[in-house]
Amino acid sequence: MKSRKTIKVDYLSRVEGEGGLLIKFKKGEVADVKFKIFEPPRFFEALLRGRNYTEAPDITARICGICPVAYMMSSSQAMESGFGAKVDGQLRSLRRLVYCGEWIESHALHIYMLHAPDFLGYQDAIQLARGYPEIVQRGLEMKKVGNEIVALVGGREVHPINLKVGGFYKVPAKQDLCSLIERIKRARDAAYETVRWTSTLSFPDFEQDYEFVALSHPQEYAIIEGNLVSNKGLNIPISKFEDHIQEEHVAHTTSLHAAIKERGAYAVGPLARFNLNYDKLSPVAQEAAREVGMAPGCQNPFKSIIARSIEALHACEESINIINEYEVPEKPAIDLKPRAAVSYGCTEAPRGICWHRYDLDDNGTIAAASIVPPTSQNQKVIEKDLLQLVRKNGHLADDKLTWMCEQAVRNYDPCISCSCHFLKLKIDRG
Repeated sequence: MKSRKTIKVDYLSRVEGEGGLLIKFKKGEVADVKFKIFEPPRFFEALLRGRNYTEAPDITARICGICPVAYMMSSSQAMESGFGAKVDGQLRSLRRLVYCGEWIESHALHIYMLHAPDFLGYQDAIQLARGYPEIVQRGLEMKKVGNEIVALVGGREVHPINLKVGGFYKVPAKQDLCSLIERIKRARDAAYETVRWTSTLSFPDFEQDYEFVALSHPQEYAIIEGNLVSNKGLNIPISKFEDHIQEEHVAHTTSLHAAIKERGAYAVGPLARFNLNYDKLSPVAQEAAREVGMAPGCQNPFKSIIARSIEALHACEESINIINEYEVPEKPAIDLKPRAAVSYGCTEAPRGICWHRYDLDDNGTIAAASIVPPTSQNQKVIEKDLLQLVRKNGHLADDKLTWMCEQAVRNYDPCISCSCHFLKLKIDRG
């Protein structure tokens, strides 16, 4: 064996964005692992300064093409809370419905197109479709239904135009929503089959001691409201996020690393939500979880694909319930009166909590903004996973180790920039 050996993988497909991974060995032992993000910052927080509060949802939506509803909803709720207002009743239900649509389409995309090829030994979804056409077709049909929900309630599938601070520009008719029910029911059946199918995949023996963080709500599986809780004692209102969680610059990445003060890395996303809020899942989703032996307390990040499947099933079930109980509200949005405030919003994007803070003046002009997306919160725990994974499997051939590391990154469905698909890998066995 050469005294020094370097392996480069020019790109890692099936993630959103551009980044890199560096693994260093010394004398056969792993010395360092760095998950590197080298995309330039896009300055969305700076773009928001001087803008009116009404512009925030449409501007922040452009942060992500996969989960724009998350950014629109977090920014809208921040403005409303700052002005002492609250969207409730049927308008709130419509918000949960459009968010469920985003969960369904995003989870289906990740499960079938981005993550499943790892488990089945394919380079991409195109190759997977040749070997398992019926499986890929099922995923595409689920995604289409999620897109239809977002389009009907939000005005279009990508970067919706019907969401606003205070509610909506226009609310759908009951009959239009009801026209979706049969398709959502088929998606629900497909989601149940997805839970069964993902549970049969082969998972590496890899469990770690995680601090999971998610929103938690006393009456529902938290999506758009709740306190921030963890399995290690955190329980705070979203306004106290910065008191307990800090972001820091790290030399090898252009994205900030988030960590719980005095404790370190934490994980957000479907596995965190499943573990912390299992008892609030719909009865059908809980039944599916029990059937496949997926129970709260799961510490294997590779099984996040099962958690996503269960959430997709829950989102289908909730969508049907919301539509059945829907009554057209009197007004599409609540009235708002701007005032000076420091305001906060936090919702559960498909990948995890999406936290916003805004400083507003008397006219509702944004003086400052801070946005913490899910992937920046997961970066630190991804690095910890990679370090432990390489320590445990460093004896593998470089190609197999590379594949396992790529899969470990995709466990978190990282949305690095939601633009290009590129991750360079370098293994240094010096």
